[in-house]
Amino acid sequence: MNVAVRPASSPTRSDPAAVDHQVVVVGAGFGGMGIAIQLRRDGIEDFVILDREDGVGGTWHVNRYPGLAVDIASVTYSYSFAPNPSWSRVFAPGEELRAYANRIADDHDLRRHLRLSINVTGVRWEEEGQRWHVDIDGQPGLTCRYLVMATGFLSHLKVPDIPGLHDFAGDVMHTARWDDDVEIDGRRVAIIGTGATSVQLVPELTARAAHLDVYQRTPIWCVPKVDGPIPRPLRTVFRHLPLVQRLARHANSGLLELLSLSVLFHRDAPALTAFAERLGRAHIRRQVRDPELRRKLTPTYEFGCKRPTFSNDYYPCFAEDHVDLVTDGIQRIDADGITTTDGVHHPADVLVLATGFRLMEEGNYPPFPVLGRDGRDLGTQWRTTRFTSYEGITVHGYPNLFYLPAPYTYSGLSYFFTVEAQMAHVSRVMGHLRRTGTQVFEATAEAEGRYVEGMRRSAARSLFTSGDCGRANSYYFNEQGEAAIARLSPTPMAGVRARTFDLDDYRWTAPPA
Repeated sequence: MNVAVRPASSPTRSDPAAVDHQVVVVGAGFGGMGIAIQLRRDGIEDFVILDREDGVGGTWHVNRYPGLAVDIASVTYSYSFAPNPSWSRVFAPGEELRAYANRIADDHDLRRHLRLSINVTGVRWEEEGQRWHVDIDGQPGLTCRYLVMATGFLSHLKVPDIPGLHDFAGDVMHTARWDDDVEIDGRRVAIIGTGATSVQLVPELTARAAHLDVYQRTPIWCVPKVDGPIPRPLRTVFRHLPLVQRLARHANSGLLELLSLSVLFHRDAPALTAFAERLGRAHIRRQVRDPELRRKLTPTYEFGCKRPTFSNDYYPCFAEDHVDLVTDGIQRIDADGITTTDGVHHPADVLVLATGFRLMEEGNYPPFPVLGRDGRDLGTQWRTTRFTSYEGITVHGYPNLFYLPAPYTYSGLSYFFTVEAQMAHVSRVMGHLRRTGTQVFEATAEAEGRYVEGMRRSAARSLFTSGDCGRANSYYFNEQGEAAIARLSPTPMAGVRARTFDLDDYRWTAPPA
């Protein structure tokens, strides 16, 4: 049940140092819930979790398109402290991820902290009260001592700016706003985009549509998917002998780390990248007989420049008579279809936008104005200077703020590696505040600079800098041409640093007397 956010109390209005909550967490995905769990572990109960959606799980609550599944093995794509012995498949379907998110909220008593269907429109640091003010659409705002931005990278839909999109007379839907009431069976369907989402969705549409046009701007590296049901006896073993599942998690994590090294440290492990490319090319040759079609589906950039994916069903779809791969650019969308730059009109009844999210683009990163000291806008600061952070979680000039999707934060291929490192970092900061009686923390400019320069040095020997990524159209790269999402260091180092960073990298301030 949704609980309305209470109005700010009278003392908050009259006393600039008073707050409604010690901590406000914006976002109820796995990042926000992880931080909330850590707060409770550390004895902090005065916090609230705000989310604009009507349920928990973030992108796993929003995305419900047919074929949705995790692209990291299920035993790894979960909190290490909360394994799920009931995954039905090696790569769990989306509904099981939603169920897992709800189980986490229940098992860790987070429901009483949740405020759902709340749209945060902006946050600002109030110097006088040493607090954050959170603006909420249609409701009184909230104040807090500490703010956690857990809005993720996948917050705002990316709708293509194609002439005539709004003139289309048929059904239009983005994959992150899937509508089961839209009829697919027996109709002409056009899907724009060939990223990981499209790779999962195209086989489902192929089985139902009378005709399917797949519009591809950039092909994706796709390798065989070693998937299948997890036998019930093994699930029973996982349930009664958790150590076995932990061992499976460690084994899979090791493989993921090996793949990460092949991408992030390209010069150190070029053979791994070359092997991945050979595997991808062999997969296409085995499943696509037509040489011209095979050429169109084969990427011209190096493996890893753009997030690759897994599928055994995607390529065979293009051998079907009623499926066409369209690689000519889209000139305009008409009322009854799409006209490409070669002048051909492709009729369509349903238009599916598999165009993803805006990621590090303006309007999504941050997803609303974040005003720090002296009213500095975080998004403007990043775009007019550089995308920076300290340890991928805090930013100089923005005190008492943990920004989970900060630049240079994503470590490893499973998001849960990042989340758990950030939980440890938050715990260490909050613990130091408690022990020292201080109230305000802020990363120093020097510490932030050292961290970013370290990431730049790592990038210099990575695939992102030394590889051929110019034709990838990858969301890894921001508008300044830097791959500023990934923490370019071995995954275990993020966890080590979260527990051992130099406390002098922060400036700690006591509350006014």
